[in-house]
Order: sequence, then structure tokens, then C-alpha cells
Amino acid sequence: MIITDTHTHLYSEQFNEDRNDVIQRALDADVSRFFIPAIDSTYLDSMLQLEKDFPENTFLMMGLHPTHVKENVEEELAFVKNWLDKRTFYGVGEIGIDLYWDKTFLKQQQYAFRQQIKWAKEKKLPIAIHCRDAFDEIFEILEEEKGADLFGIFHCFTGNLKQAKQAISYNMKLGIGGVVTFKNGKIDQFLNEIPLEHIVVETDAPYLAPTPFRGKRNETSYITKVVEKLADIYQISNEEVAKTTTQNSKDIFGI
Repeated sequence: MIITDTHTHLYSEQFNEDRNDVIQRALDADVSRFFIPAIDSTYLDSMLQLEKDFPENTFLMMGLHPTHVKENVEEELAFVKNWLDKRTFYGVGEIGIDLYWDKTFLKQQQYAFRQQIKWAKEKKLPIAIHCRDAFDEIFEILEEEKGADLFGIFHCFTGNLKQAKQAISYNMKLGIGGVVTFKNGKIDQFLNEIPLEHIVVETDAPYLAPTPFRGKRNETSYITKVVEKLADIYQISNEEVAKTTTQNSKDIFGI
């Protein structure tokens, strides 16, 4: 069985003390494919080191996270473009709009999201979308940009059934993580109406740990709890969930 974590920040400072152990626990749990989203320029060295240490398992993305869009947005975007032109990445992300923490830079977030979508299209790469309190704003831009060259993952999907179907209509897979295991997560109530072919699994480690680890540091091995929950929702085996979601990840990332 191969499980693919389509969104994990294994380079985070929160893993500095035990990163190798965390990754070994993931490998022992059959999680052997880690897709690594970017945040901003300050994390690239850590991402490249992770790839160097675990080249068989680590697949990097490049992008500017919406919560890190500030006054220096042009400088950060130039950094993203420079690296996208310099070497191979497997996606553009994580990108999007986040209005939960701060609405100050909404216009800059919209600009950065659009610009990075255009680069993804030019490079024929998928995007990994971060959306928090911003479904309308995200969908407005996706509607403008939709087409065969727009595809990717709606990371940490927490919307309703209507929003799920709308995201899928833009060639997005739904990234399902720890929230599906929460009692108040709600997405477990309708996911069985979405074919598994539209689903990928993720942790967003070190964030959003699934039950029974909720509130603790998340790690990639905990994705097995997400797989188990999906197996229960779809009434199929863990192996079938792993097989289908890994194939979906291959369809998106091309590897």
C-alpha cells in the first residue's frame, strides 16, 4: 500500500528536533510520497535540504502563501518566478486568498493569486489552493482563469457540497485532511456524494492534526487516520482509498 500526502510542511521549524524520526514513522505507515508546498522565500533552503535528504520521497512546489503576501509582494513574486524558471517543481503552491487573519492585503493577495495561476498555466503545472474565509474571492478568480490548462488541488477543503462541486468544476481535486475526522468538521456528512476520483489526502503537517491527535503537532504518519475515515465514509478498504487517492495525486502532479 502506498499513501500519498499531497500537502505537508516537513521542513517546518516544528520538526527541527526530530524530522528524521517523523519521516521514518511516515515511511513505516506506508506513507512514501510527500508533496511539499512553499510558504515564502525564507523557507526555500529548508525545502531544498529536505529534498536532498529524502530525494525518493520528496516533491517540491514553489509559490507564495497568501498569509505571507505583504508590502514586498513584488519582491516575493519575483523570487517565485526566478525559481520556477530555474529548476523542476511539481506544482505552484500554496497560493490563494486568506481573509481569516487579516484583510489588509486583499488586493495584493488577489494579484499574487492571479499571477501565480498564470505561471502555473505557462509551466503546465497544477496549483495548490489555500482558501480561508475566501470562497467567493477564490471562485471569482478561478471563474476568470478556468480552462483545460487550469488544474490542481483545493487544499484543506472545508466547504459545503455546493462549493465542493464548484471546485471540482475547475479541474480541482479536493484535498481532504484532519478536518474530516473532527466531530464538527461537517465535510464527512456529504463526501460520499463526491466520487473518490475527485479526492486526494493530505495532512498539512504540522497543522490540523486529525482526531485523536487534535490540538497536537500534526505529522505525516497521521494521514492514516484520514484514510481510515474515508474508508468508513465510502465503505471501502483502506487499501482502496490509498490506491485511488495516490493515483489521483499522480494524475495531478504527473509523478
